[in-house]
This record gives sequence, C-alpha cells and structure tokens, in this order.
Amino acid sequence: MPSLDDATRGRVLFGGDYNPEQWPEETWPEDVRLMKEARVTSVTLGVFSWARLEPRPGARDFGWLDRLMDLMAANGIGVVLATPTASPPPWMGSRHPETLPRDEDGRIVWWGSRQQFCPSSPVYRAYAAALTQDLAARYGGHPALRMWHINNEYCTHCWCDETARHFRDWLRARHGTLDALNESWGTAFWSQRYDSWDEIIPPRRAQYLRNPGHTLDFRRFTSDALLECYTAERDIVVWHTPDTPVTSNFMPLWSGQDGWGWAEREDVVSVDIYPDPRDPYGGQYNAMLGDLTRSQARGPWVLMEQAAGPVNWRGVNHPKPAGLNRLQSWQSVARGADAVCYFQWRQSRQGAEKFHSGMLSHAGEQGRTFREIKRIGAELARLGPEMAGTHTADEIALLHDWDSWWADQQDGRLSSRLDYPEVLRAWHRALWESNLRTGFARPDHDLSAYRLVVVPHLYLLTDTAIDNLVRYVRDGGTLVSGFLTGVADEDDRVREGGMDARLRELFGIGTVHEWWPLDADETVECDGFRATLWSEELEVSTGETVASYTSGELAGLPAVLRNGRAWYVSTLPEPEALRALLARVAESAGVRPVLEGLPDGVEAVRRGGLLFLFNHGAKDVTVATGGPYRELLGDRAVDGSVELGRHGVAILREPNHSATESPNH
Repeated sequence: MPSLDDATRGRVLFGGDYNPEQWPEETWPEDVRLMKEARVTSVTLGVFSWARLEPRPGARDFGWLDRLMDLMAANGIGVVLATPTASPPPWMGSRHPETLPRDEDGRIVWWGSRQQFCPSSPVYRAYAAALTQDLAARYGGHPALRMWHINNEYCTHCWCDETARHFRDWLRARHGTLDALNESWGTAFWSQRYDSWDEIIPPRRAQYLRNPGHTLDFRRFTSDALLECYTAERDIVVWHTPDTPVTSNFMPLWSGQDGWGWAEREDVVSVDIYPDPRDPYGGQYNAMLGDLTRSQARGPWVLMEQAAGPVNWRGVNHPKPAGLNRLQSWQSVARGADAVCYFQWRQSRQGAEKFHSGMLSHAGEQGRTFREIKRIGAELARLGPEMAGTHTADEIALLHDWDSWWADQQDGRLSSRLDYPEVLRAWHRALWESNLRTGFARPDHDLSAYRLVVVPHLYLLTDTAIDNLVRYVRDGGTLVSGFLTGVADEDDRVREGGMDARLRELFGIGTVHEWWPLDADETVECDGFRATLWSEELEVSTGETVASYTSGELAGLPAVLRNGRAWYVSTLPEPEALRALLARVAESAGVRPVLEGLPDGVEAVRRGGLLFLFNHGAKDVTVATGGPYRELLGDRAVDGSVELGRHGVAILREPNHSATESPNH
C-alpha cells in the first residue's frame, strides 16, 4: 500500500487548492512565479472542475488540464489531483433530477451550489465513475502526479426514494431478518412493528419523535453510503496507479462520517481545520483536531485545508492577526502534519467564497498575507526534511466514537444542553492546558500501549468496548471516565441498571438512582470545585469517594469516585478543576507533562527529537527550557530559556535525539 512518504518524498509539503479555471490562462505563469517565490511544493487541482472537464454529458475537455499538469511538472510543483465529483454540473440535475438529494421533508435540494447529489443514485455514481476512469487513465503516469484526492468534504445527506431502496438493502445486510430489525429498533413501542421491508423508509419528518434505533441506523447507513462512493472512485484510480497514495479530506470533527472506518480505507488521512481567530482557545481546537487526525492516520497526516486569513461563513469573519497563521501551521506540523496546505492559492474575485482568504489575497504579492505565506514556505523548505515522517507515541488516549455521538444526539434525551463535541473539547482542553500530549482512540481499539485512557462521555458502548476497558484496567492501565457513560448498548437500548454492570463494578458504583442534568444558569458545588451541565445520583459500593456534592439535591453523594486505577467523574467540573483532576490522574498513571513550569498560554509539543514551543498568549514570555538546545528557526544556541513574543514559535533540537519513533496504536 502506498503511503504519505510516497507523496512527500522526505519533506513537508506546502501549498493548497489551485483553481486556475477561475482565471484567464495568462494568469497561470504569474501564479507559478509566485508559487516558487513562496516555496510551494504541491497544489491540488480539479476539486470543482467537473463542469469544465465534462461540459455536457460524455464530452471531455482535458486540454486545459494537460497544460496545467505540464506547467506544474516543468516547475517542480507536485499535483494532488482531485476527482471533481463533489459538485456535479447543472446539466446532471436538469437531465437527471433523480440524482438530486431530497431533505427529510421530501423537498428537492437543487443545483446552484455544491454537493447536490444523492449518494445512492446509480446515475450519479455512473457519471462519477466514468469521469474518474478517464482522469486516471490520462494522468496516471504524469510526472506531476503525487496523490489522488477523491471528491471533497463528503457531507451529503438524502432521504429520497432511491435512498430508501439502498437503505433497505443495507438493513438486510446488517440485521438479516425483519424480526431482528424489529428487536433492534424496539418497534413494540408506539406500534411501529414492520411486517415488510418495503414499509421501511428513511427517518423523514414525522408527527412527533422518531424511533431512535431507526435514526441511529440511518446515520450509520449514510456514512457507509458515502464511503461506497469514495471506495468506488478510489478503486478506479488504484487500478491505474497502484503506487500513488489516495486520500479524501475530512471536515473537522464532523458527525456525518465514521472517521475511524473511513481512515482505514485511505492511504493518507487528511483534514480541513479552520480555528476561529477570535476564539481564545483556537489553539486548543487546532491541537485537538491534529491529535484526532494523527490518531486516525496512526502517524503523519495532511492538513489539506486551512485559512491564510478570514473565512466567509461565520457571522463575522475576522482576519488572522499577524503571526497566527504561522503559529497554527507549525502547531499542526508539531502534532504530526507532513503537509501544510490552504484553501486556496489565489483568492477568488467572484462566487460564494470571494471573501474567503487565499494564500495570495486580494492585496496581491505586496499584502501581509502573502508575505507571511512566503515566510512559512521558506521555513518549511529549510526545516521540513528533519520532521517529515517522524512520529512520537502518545501515552494518553482520549476515547471518541461516532456511534455514541449519533445515539447521544437523538431527540427525547435527558438534556438538549449536552453537546457531545463540546464535552470532548472540554476534556481535551484540560489535558492540553496541562501540556499532556494526547492521542485519540476508538473504545474497541487495542489500548495496551497507553498509560492513561480518558473517556469524556460515551453514552453508547458495545459489549466488546466494555470488555476492552475492563481488560485494560485489569492489565494495569489507568482509566478515567466522565458522566453518562456505558448507558446504552449498540442498539441504543438502555442497559439494565442505567449503566452496564461491568462498568459499575469497575468504578465501584452500586446503583445509579437518577441522572440530574443542570440548566444553563445552574451549577453545583463539590468538595473544592464547582461543576456545570450534569450531575448523577450514585450509590457507592467498593469505590472511594474522592469528592462529594456539597449543594443541591445530591449534597453528600459522590461526585468523583476512584476504584483502584479506575476513576469516575459524574459531573463536568469547571475548567480549572477538570484540569487539576486530570493532571492528578495522569501523575498517578506515570504520565508527565511535555515540559514543566510553562507560562500560561504556552504549549510544548515533542515530535521525533524536536521540542516545539508556541505562545498562544497576547504577551511576550520567557520559557525555561533547560538545555543545551539548538533553536532551528533562528539557528542559534539556547541554554536555559527562550523568549517568545505574541504568537511566537520556537523549535528546539534536543541533544542526541532519534529522528523517528514508531506509532503505538
């Protein structure tokens, strides 16, 4: 199987989406001149070019792409060639309205934007396969080709009749019989029993709450239907170019794809990350998505898209302050990225994204954005080869699972305030602020190499996953879990006792009497800290009460339990308290921070034999480092401390470092 190394060739790639069809051809040589000035090594071509490549059904216009591929090859710029199937041309919807998706009310989603296709449509799939076949046959041997990019940000949902037929086939394969499906979905409730497969439709708009088992399976199906589209195109390009790696870019922590399952079918895992420049914890968000993507890739990964400045889709689209783009780019490299790319190269002058920034902004080559891009490109060109391909193992695994997320967000739940990604982010933030390097894992992964496993909140856990967690602790691992975990099985059936008995025994919990979600303006006092969002009425069996509730209905009952190496947190401590608690648990597991005694807002990350320092704060700081080191960006000796300005970055080479370490999961 080809790998990212086959595309990067021992360096960190630098570039972005290039959409030259938006510009006169006379602009292309100027683009290349500026790309070389910025040390661009890779561009992604063709992402939204379907209408240009196939202007009418069956027609092909490859001449312009031939010239571009040759131009890139002649100038030493590699190409990530995309299949343009994310955005079908208007002729497809006009001639084949059955390819257009329908929403859950049955309304057609028309052309005029992008992603206007039904993933289950045989007509869409046939056109997509035909164009992919011709692209792969034509450019498979081209010297500019470095990697294939299938589609773009798969995110389409559809509830049409074709989807219904496909869904029924998927359900037959999953459940086998209608009796098994009825049992899985609990259709005895509200007289919902199905007597024929033809009675089953996607979970469209209903009179009241929809069946949770039905909607959970539809989320699984939708991820799989999109994956079928990806693998169909992937298999075509692999047949033509078996040694060229293949990817498709994930959106950041998006609920619509089971990222674990998708990552297993990619040669290269890539993601698009867009932190809000005004978010005081934008650095943590960037770090979290880098940690997740590195874990999905089990090593180096690709930052396929980020913004050089503002985006166009927030309510207020702020630019990035000077230096922030550089910091976040190097932050991704520190967390395993072997490619730093942007949407897009040249900022568009027309269309819906004309105010979305580009590497070359409307201000042109004299603008601040391009000057910063040139600096990043020069630094990556000089230092990238020392980092490319290296990987440092994680000692902490934060567990994340899409099935649990989907089940957790159903209607009819205990609290609409319980937002799964925000809980995940709160726990990751606590680890990040303590400079505890963290990876991600699925609850049924092999966890044996981790010193500490962290479960922020996993409402749904399979029997396999539960047995895995119990075995992990039994074999000497340390586990800390958040609230409302292990409540439901894989069919979203509440387990007897409100939490699986194996987990209750693991955490030393006797009985879960009631869940007590908290209102938006409500907090609960505990021993030494305040908590929000959630609380639980628990009875202790063998566990030790670490902290009790001291206010409200649950006063005197356990808020935090410990049973040997297993900890259970039945609420959401406020940030400082959660940080202190997880630091305590990590210390008990033998996990130390990357660097001790860091000033507030400073992040330390190790990759291979390099120590990266980032100042996310607004003020200049002095960081005690020990030493001796060599600071690579400034090419200077460091012995004892290093100065970091606002958005400052330092990369220190440690003495006697080993360039490459192996992944641990």
